[in-house]
Amino acid sequence: MRFSNQRELIRELIHASKSHPTAAWIYEKAREKITNISLGTVYRNLNQLVSEGLIDVIVEENSTRYDGNTKPHHHLRCSVCGKLSDIEIPDLQLKKKIIRSHHFNVEKIEMVFIGTCSEHINT
Repeated sequence: MRFSNQRELIRELIHASKSHPTAAWIYEKAREKITNISLGTVYRNLNQLVSEGLIDVIVEENSTRYDGNTKPHHHLRCSVCGKLSDIEIPDLQLKKKIIRSHHFNVEKIEMVFIGTCSEHINT
């Protein structure tokens, strides 16, 4: 794939954000740098970046978010504010247990722990 200023800006925005942004957020931030960028261009480039493995996509109940961290990891999602945070948990024991118990070869594990973040505990 050839280089694109738009694609590179979108990739940089996602990698710089730790908030797992939506396409709408990315579009608004991209427009600050490239005023004539369209939402369709943002979506096309997001799909391309996902297909190339440069970003990950997180599909939730009501939204789709993007993640610049493509290393294996899981997420904590606050049920109050919707904040999504990365968490690393070694999966090796879980994979071994699934293989033994269910005769199923695990290729990837994606877990989301839903609860209340520290900003909303006891408020």
